[in-house]
Amino acid sequence: MSLPADLHTHSEFSWDTRTGDMEGSCARAVELGLPAIAFTEHTDFVSWTVEADRVPERWTPHMADATHLAPPPLDVDGYLAAIDRCRAKYPELRIITGVELGEPHWFAGPAAALLARAPFERVIGSLHSVRVDGLDRLVEDEYATRPVREVLRDYFAETVRMLEAFGDFSTLTHLDYPVRYVPAGYVFRIEDHEDEVRQVLKTLAGQSRALEVNTRRTLEPTLLRWWREAGGAAVSFGSDAHRPDAVAAGFAGAAALAEASGFRPGRHPYDHWIR
Repeated sequence: MSLPADLHTHSEFSWDTRTGDMEGSCARAVELGLPAIAFTEHTDFVSWTVEADRVPERWTPHMADATHLAPPPLDVDGYLAAIDRCRAKYPELRIITGVELGEPHWFAGPAAALLARAPFERVIGSLHSVRVDGLDRLVEDEYATRPVREVLRDYFAETVRMLEAFGDFSTLTHLDYPVRYVPAGYVFRIEDHEDEVRQVLKTLAGQSRALEVNTRRTLEPTLLRWWREAGGAAVSFGSDAHRPDAVAAGFAGAAALAEASGFRPGRHPYDHWIR
């Protein structure tokens, strides 16, 4: 089976990485024989309340003060110029423009303004945070203050609110984002959160959006089964790569799982897979 398109990657234009490399990721995609790659750069309008000693060193330049992490805006002009250069250098690869909107329902105005600036071909929606007592907190930081199951419950509930409140993205990415950061020793079982996860999937399916199969962590076959049972009609594949060597990582297994779950390639090799 040919590998599907990687529709969620990041380059040097995503504020959170020092290893992003658009040209290098394109070269890797060509090496792997991918039909397409999308550069969905982070666009976060939030100011996170953080504990400075927990902030990764690569993020410290973006500290607004001792307790707030404020990501910089996307350099849209520089990004589009880099896309044009890569399209000229790799004409055999379909290179797709895109953005990953973080918490867009909290910042609907700025998100809409960004989307109006350029014809982004792929817009994906994500949630990295929970809002507690008026403070925006990264999920991974919130684990230090509250029980894991409580934080996860709030995360899935906030995801539903995001889906209901903001419609300008086609795909929900990394629903399992908070699972990446559960404290050592905590065993995550998706079945322990069945009601919350199924509610997310039901809401997403009712809006005719796609669910991303994100390969940053071990895939959850149960998630795709629940997605199909909810009436979900489409999936996409995203490595969430922040460096070239991670492009399409785990895609062979992800494609096999999607196929076994009843999904198949769309009309074009860069389309969502459909039922």
